[in-house]
Amino acid sequence: MLRTNLILLWIAVMCALSVVSANHRARKLVTEYEREQTRMRELDVEWGQLQLEQSTWANHARIEKIAREKLGMRVPTPAQIVSLEAPR
Repeated sequence: MLRTNLILLWIAVMCALSVVSANHRARKLVTEYEREQTRMRELDVEWGQLQLEQSTWANHARIEKIAREKLGMRVPTPAQIVSLEAPR
């Protein structure tokens, strides 16, 4: 009878330790999940800001203004345009 009680006690202790371990792992995973969710939201905000910045830098009027002012470029006259056809 004593042996049976010791075996049952050992099983109960092992189950209790398993429950504690599982709860600890679950809490760590939830914390990590929440941290990654926060990071995802931060990255979404940064992505939106980068898209806005890209659209600003790629604005056609801005590019044309820089080409005219800084590079001295201008639209070619029709006489300066040469069309080529690819050989067949």
